[in-house]
Amino acid sequence: MALYRFRITFEDYDDVVREIDVKSNQTFLDLHYAIHKSTGYNPEYSSSFYISNDQWIKGEEITYLPNQRRIDRGVPLMEKVKLSSFIDDPHQKFYYTFNFDRPFDFHVELMKIILEEAPGVTYPQVVKSAGEAPKQFGNAFNPDALAAASASTDEFDFLNEQGDYNPEDTEDFSEVDETGEAVGGEEEQEEDEFGDEFSDNEGFEDERSGRDDY
Repeated sequence: MALYRFRITFEDYDDVVREIDVKSNQTFLDLHYAIHKSTGYNPEYSSSFYISNDQWIKGEEITYLPNQRRIDRGVPLMEKVKLSSFIDDPHQKFYYTFNFDRPFDFHVELMKIILEEAPGVTYPQVVKSAGEAPKQFGNAFNPDALAAASASTDEFDFLNEQGDYNPEDTEDFSEVDETGEAVGGEEEQEEDEFGDEFSDNEGFEDERSGRDDY
């Protein structure tokens, strides 16, 4: 049985590469599962392969877990289509979209055809794995996180609008008298300073009065 060796790369992550050997009579669903065995993703999401030209332009579609629109269009299912049905070129290309809700796009290219399978090997088989696949939903939009960040920003802007707020400028009202006024504040301190000054001056006047007596 002939084998197809496919090179699979993320469209947006060129340094992440997988090479997978698949039997020619295996299906697109077998390749779909093999890709995500190599990425660590949950494969149970609506996805499609597209027959592609050298410019990665999408052609005929082969799908998995189709929505109603694809069912109505009669798009072929991965589990029913053998890979050999669409291999017309020794470097056949497929454009592959995984999980239409939060998609990753891949380039799948036939690298070579191996005439004989290795004895004792279970196919599909990952024969090369380079680079770590991005997290499955690492690029997903998170409305809760966005709302929290926006609320934090609004609070900060409100404080700025009130002037240069500095917690250290807040007066200490931990001690108050019976009228509820602060005790030991700055005003009292200023009075003490002036009191000491006038006290010294009174002593000075007393000395002058004593001198006038003579």
